[in-house]
Amino acid sequence: MPPGAHAQEAADALTGPAADYPIVLGDPYVIDGQTFTPVDTMNYDRVGYIAADEDGAGVTGAHKTLPLPSYVEVTSLDTGRTILVRLERRGPMTTDRLLALSPGALAQLGATDGAPIRMRRVNPPEEHRAMLRQGEEAPLRMDTPASLVEVLKRRLPDAGSASLRDPPAVSGREPDTATIPAIDPSVDLPAPGESRSVTTDASEENDSQELTLVEIAKPDPVPAIDDTEQSDLALQAPANNGRFVVQLGAFSVRANAERLAEKVDGFITPSGSLSLVRTGPFASREKAAQALAKLQGEGYRDALIQTAE
Repeated sequence: MPPGAHAQEAADALTGPAADYPIVLGDPYVIDGQTFTPVDTMNYDRVGYIAADEDGAGVTGAHKTLPLPSYVEVTSLDTGRTILVRLERRGPMTTDRLLALSPGALAQLGATDGAPIRMRRVNPPEEHRAMLRQGEEAPLRMDTPASLVEVLKRRLPDAGSASLRDPPAVSGREPDTATIPAIDPSVDLPAPGESRSVTTDASEENDSQELTLVEIAKPDPVPAIDDTEQSDLALQAPANNGRFVVQLGAFSVRANAERLAEKVDGFITPSGSLSLVRTGPFASREKAAQALAKLQGEGYRDALIQTAE
């Protein structure tokens, strides 16, 4: 073995790609009477509040359940600034904070203890992973548009955190289960703003009763964006040889997928029994991220970036 090879292997174990494996989950544990179970959640996306972790080095964070290590994008809901963080520790050891950040991470984010954030698990390129493993800052992500920040802030709870994968809470009376019709999920859905009726058995005597379905909701409205901001958020022209796409949803009814694809000037990729609605492809993740921000700002909160197949 050449001289210095052992030292290089030791360095790679700390800062090379091997340092990201194996990922560690660990056993469930309790904080303030609440049990937290570590789990490898891929589509993790929440809003909440940060804590300061004075013991952390580099641009790192502490989280209660995601694998260690893993990588997340953290967005300040005060400014829209977004940074890449490597999760290395368990914490914060309080139930009212979503994430603890090292001093270096807080400085790059421009935030302080208790600030509201969005935290989303991502799979960054190896060069950015390596920078974080070496204690350096990865490049800033694209700022989240002010219009989307306002939408995200409306999902913030008073304390703790809330998943952006769950539908927003609404007020109203819980419907009587006897009046909810059984709807075949394979039946075509009405277009936005259109209502249809279904027939269901209302009693054991099979008395037929017609019930009107609630109108299909349109994307959440967002505040108007000025011309300068709009030009920055315009969808980038797709590249024929791009590696990245933005996926808006998966549909079991192709007609629904076709309607959405036409609306966003996208395309459909079959996946088993599902039809995936996508836009792109884009030559870089940054261009795909610009398209993603615009679509999320228009109300498509579940849109995500994927590698083109």
